[in-house]
Amino acid sequence: MLKPFKSIGIGVAYSPNLKANLFEAARLSVFFNSKLFLVHVGESSEDKVSMLKIILKSFEKDNLDYEVVFKKGNPVDVILSTVEEKKIDLLILGAVQREQFLKYYVGSIARKITRKAKCSVLLLIKPSVERIPCEHIVVNGLKDPKTEQTITSAFYVAKQLKAQKITIVEEINQDEIAVKVDDNKSLRRATIIKERIKLRENSRIKEIIEHIPENYTNDIIIKSQPIFGKKGYSIGHYAQISRADLLVMNAPTKMTFWDRLFPHDIEHILTELPTDVLILQ
Repeated sequence: MLKPFKSIGIGVAYSPNLKANLFEAARLSVFFNSKLFLVHVGESSEDKVSMLKIILKSFEKDNLDYEVVFKKGNPVDVILSTVEEKKIDLLILGAVQREQFLKYYVGSIARKITRKAKCSVLLLIKPSVERIPCEHIVVNGLKDPKTEQTITSAFYVAKQLKAQKITIVEEINQDEIAVKVDDNKSLRRATIIKERIKLRENSRIKEIIEHIPENYTNDIIIKSQPIFGKKGYSIGHYAQISRADLLVMNAPTKMTFWDRLFPHDIEHILTELPTDVLILQ
C-alpha cells in the first residue's frame, strides 16, 4: 500500500543554509504534490513572511502550496507539536558537517526530533539551491514487519524523483553462519551456508517486489544486495561506497530502555550520515 506524503514540514532557522533548505523542501513538495509547512520558532513578523515569499518566489510557477507557522517555545516541542497539529507526513531536517571531513552528524535538536517524531523524517546533509538529481536509492531489506511498506515507499519516492536505480540491502547477522572457520572443510561449509542465506533473502525480497504496482518498478534498475555485518553500520557503509543519493530506512519499531543503553541501528546512521537519509514511519 503506497502512502504518499500529503504534507511536508521544515523548520525555518535563519542560517546560511536557509535558502538551500527551503529550495529542497519546496522542490520535494512539488514532486510529491504536497502542502509545505514552514515552521518558525518565535514570534511572527511581516518582515520574516516577506523574506520567505521572496526566497520561494521562483516556485510560484509550480503552484507551490505553503503555509508559514509561527510558534514560540522550545524548538523540539514546537516542531513536534506542529507535526501533530498540521498532520505532517514528512519532516525535513538539516544535518551538520563535522570539522573539515565529509562526515555529517545530526545536531542535538534534530536528533531529539528524529527520535520522537511520529512522521517520516528526511535528513539532508548537503542541501542545494540548484537541484542535484537523485539517481541511486539504497533501501533496507531487513526482515521486519515494516520492511515491505518501506521498500514500496522507496519505489514511490524513486518514481517521483525520477531515480534510475534502487538497491535493496539485506543486512544479515554474522551469527547466522555459526561456523568456526579453521580449515578448508569448514570454509566450504561456511560458504555454502552463506550462499543458502543469500538465496533465501533474495527470494524474500523478490516476493516483496512482486507486490509493488508495476508502474513503480518499471524503467528502474533493481538490485538485491545481501551483506553480512552489523545492522546500521553495513548499510551505511554500502550507501557511502556505492555513492547513493538517498538511503531509505525503517523507523525503529519501539525505543525501549535497552535501546537507549545499546544504540539502535538508526543511531549508527545518525552518528555518521553516509548520504541524505529518509527514515519512514
